[in-house]
This record gives sequence, C-alpha cells and structure tokens, in this order.
Amino acid sequence: MNSRAYIESGILELYVFGKLSEEEIAEVNQMAAQYPEVKEEIKAIENAVINLSYSVAPHLSATNFEKIRAELLGRNKVVTMKPRSNWSQYTGWVAAAVLVVGFGLQFYKLNQTNETLNTVSTQKDLLQESVVDLELKKKESEEVLAILRDTSNVAIALAGQQVAPEAFAKAYYNKTTKTVYIDASGLPEPPKGMVYQVWSLQLEPVLTPTSIGLLDSYTTSTTKVIKVDNTDSPQAFGITLEPAGGSASPTLEQLYTLGKV
Repeated sequence: MNSRAYIESGILELYVFGKLSEEEIAEVNQMAAQYPEVKEEIKAIENAVINLSYSVAPHLSATNFEKIRAELLGRNKVVTMKPRSNWSQYTGWVAAAVLVVGFGLQFYKLNQTNETLNTVSTQKDLLQESVVDLELKKKESEEVLAILRDTSNVAIALAGQQVAPEAFAKAYYNKTTKTVYIDASGLPEPPKGMVYQVWSLQLEPVLTPTSIGLLDSYTTSTTKVIKVDNTDSPQAFGITLEPAGGSASPTLEQLYTLGKV
C-alpha cells in the first residue's frame, strides 16, 4: 500500500485516538519512519485534536493543556500512542460539546416556535374578540333600525328641562305591544353613583308617575337606545337623575327630560 492510500484509509486517526492494537501501532510507526508525508499527517491530526479538545473542555487547565501540547508538538518524532490512552476522554468532551450545542439549538428553536405560536394565539384571540364585538354592535344596530322602521311605534320627543336645558331624549312607544324604547343619546353621562330613571306619567286627573326602568346600561350601550318595562296608556314620559338603584318616586328637581304622548 502506498503512503497516500495508507493516509486515506483512516488508520492514522485511530492511531491518534489510541484505538489500535500493539501490532497496528508498530505498523504505523514503521510507515511514519518510512514516509515523511505519513508522519506529517499524524502531526496534523494531533494538532487538530488538541485545539478542538481545548476549546470544548472547560475543566482542562491551561497548565495541563500546555503539557499535552508540549508533549505532542515539542518533539521531532511522532508520538507513540498507546491503546486506551487519555485521548478517549477528549473525544468524549467533543461528543458532549456537540450534543450540548445540538440540544441548545433545538431548545432555542423550540422556544422560538412556542413564542410564534403564542403570538399567533394572542392575535387570534384579539381577532375573535373584535369579531364578537362587531357582531354585537351589528345586532344592536339592527335592533334599533327595526324599532325606527316599525310603523306601530310612536316617537315621542322628550325636551330638556330646567336642570339640563340642552338635554333631549326620545321614547318609542308601541300601543299594541305596550313596549317602550328610550333613545338616551341626548343625555349627558350620569355622574358616578347616579342613574337615569324613566317614568310613565298619567297627567289627569292627578299627576301619577310610575317607574318603568333604569337606564343602567347607558355607559355600555353603543346606540344608547335602551328597552325599558312595558306600560299601558301613558300620557307622558319623563326621565330623572336618581341615586344608583333608583328611587320610589321621581326627584322633580332632577327632571332632565319630559314629553307628552
């Protein structure tokens, strides 16, 4: 076998790592003595192993590294490697380093994937919330349109009173179903702890107010058109500002709007 074929056979790597028998080691030493290129190849493999082992072995002190380096590189002859030498632990370090790097890369990719999934999930949740919100607004708007288009509903304008001259509202009353909707969009936002209360009024023979509900959904309603309780044959509607929970009788000093049917 010529020197080039011998180098390419892979036996020199096994020689450096101490994986050959005594007979095989003797054969390599003989080839190294006979062929300078074989000897140079062995030195190149030893240099590569030293540099790689030092870079991945955190417990190899600088002193020990220099001893090994001097042992391998400070000689003019090829170092005779014994079977099962300490080089096997360096190859173990190399394998461990490769494993750690590989595991770290996979862990990083897994984290990146999880972050991407979390972002997509969050965006999906936000999109679903937006869709639900739009559906609710659409439904509420459709209900308002149905009220406005229902020819059975009578629209009663409720004008602002002394406490709030610029306020206004509108009541939609259905004489057949007795249902009442209040458009409160012209009322100012009630102060904290206060709520608007709607009254069905009988004017004759004596003023008789009957509460038909609170506009407690004023702050959450998009259209500000709010359904209250049914009432029978009202002569007028009024809206007062009352403490949260409502009052048994209207506070006339806080009468915001009033209108006759």
